[in-house]
Amino acid sequence: MKNISRRSFIRNSALISAAALGSSSKTEARSEQPLSDERFGMLVDTTLCIGCRRCEWACKEAHKMANQPVDSYDDRSVFNSKRRPSTKALTVVNEYPNPADASKPTDVKVQCMHCDHPACVSACIVSAFKKKENGAVVWDGSRCIGCRYCMVACPFQVPAYDYDKPIQPEVRKCDFCYDRISQGKLTACAEICPAEAITFGKRIDLIGVARNKIKLYPERYKNHVFGESEVGGTSWLYLANQDFDKIGFPKLGQSPAPGVSESIQHGLFAYFVPPVALYALLGGIMWLNKRKEHSDKEE
Repeated sequence: MKNISRRSFIRNSALISAAALGSSSKTEARSEQPLSDERFGMLVDTTLCIGCRRCEWACKEAHKMANQPVDSYDDRSVFNSKRRPSTKALTVVNEYPNPADASKPTDVKVQCMHCDHPACVSACIVSAFKKKENGAVVWDGSRCIGCRYCMVACPFQVPAYDYDKPIQPEVRKCDFCYDRISQGKLTACAEICPAEAITFGKRIDLIGVARNKIKLYPERYKNHVFGESEVGGTSWLYLANQDFDKIGFPKLGQSPAPGVSESIQHGLFAYFVPPVALYALLGGIMWLNKRKEHSDKEE
């Protein structure tokens, strides 16, 4: 195995530092391709969701996460408190009272919204997050330096961090079943939903479906498709029979979230270089360690 010399370490760290300093002066939501009308989306009709949590089970199965028997998800006591996605569960279902009918609560699936202009992509100083042409926002662990800017920037407070993994912790979130949809398959949650509350398809078509439902059944739905324009638009879209802020959704404007995260980031680093240099150095160390580990495996 070729040893990594001190000179190589210094050179690579300097290159990474320069790149990081450059990125601090101007950040942008980076996508591999421009947004396309053909990109995928998901439509969740909360009036159809029955809170079975099969989507939670299917998500864990698809991502090879520690899972329990599917029957264990029938336990509705979990709805006694509000939950958030975590490193142990990339999607969760919460339940809220329904003022129109107390016997039929509103169940809401929660996961990464896969924004069209993601704040996590914009905030990441090493481009560990990418917005794919098909609509997915994915994370690349080989680039991540663990700064967790993505967690601060996300308007939906979704990315979770493996704090219990001191060695090679990861940022975890829904990946839109990127591998599955790249192979022409449905997302795991849409495939298993017994009530057909989750619809997978082209985002532009799903907006049409949602608008048509509102038109046909105005007494059933609020005249609002959440995600159509919030923070510039998201891949996940929702219908509901009550105001969205009553069922766990934040009140957000139509301006893309990166505008907010960039202004904060620029304000922090405009005249203060050390944090950027520090994260660049950490990035260099992690990159070199991963390179060394890869060489060891090859041997």
